[in-house]
Amino acid sequence: MKDGRLLHVFDMDGTLLRNTSAGLEIAARLGCLDELRALEAEFAAGSIDTRGFAAVLHGLWRELTPDVVAEAFDAAPWIGGLPEVLEDIRDRGDRAVVVTMSPDFFADRLRGLGVDDVVASGFPPPPFRTALDPARILVPGDKVTAVDRLRAALGLDRDSCVAYGDSGSDVPLFSVLRHTVAVNASPALRALAGAGYEGDDLRAAYALGRELRARA
Repeated sequence: MKDGRLLHVFDMDGTLLRNTSAGLEIAARLGCLDELRALEAEFAAGSIDTRGFAAVLHGLWRELTPDVVAEAFDAAPWIGGLPEVLEDIRDRGDRAVVVTMSPDFFADRLRGLGVDDVVASGFPPPPFRTALDPARILVPGDKVTAVDRLRAALGLDRDSCVAYGDSGSDVPLFSVLRHTVAVNASPALRALAGAGYEGDDLRAAYALGRELRARA
């Protein structure tokens, strides 16, 4: 946008959530942590994709309730400085979006912390009583599509976007944006990023992102 506003794009699992994921936090409360870890290992090895992953979750989490989701969200290890960063983004008139392949019923709760938009994989509301629609489950390339749709609606170009992520699911987005910050990230993503941050204070990573944009 011509007035200099920015769209800050955050990954959730491993980025805003420190060393964990929404799935792991929920599984710990449902007593199926071993199954979830095995599933994540399959995904990391490439033997299952995001849609296959989601289908297993849908079957595994039949007893999931909204109360369990709320407990998992509230007790999760969120990165330090998240409320302060979201407040600063709002005060500047910028926008904050979270784009994640994790379930929407978990990620959507970030709106209550000050995130403006959330794009996540679409699941039936818990407890699951309807079938999963594979077409609503995101794949990594969908992060690019989602950001392009949001920025276009705001009148922004890609150079007005700053992305923060940690892993392979962020590679497509980091490959098309100039202003990117790898947060506690894998070596492959660090190699793509404009800046890197290791630690537990999102304010420092956010400062790097703003600096990258200011130098452009």
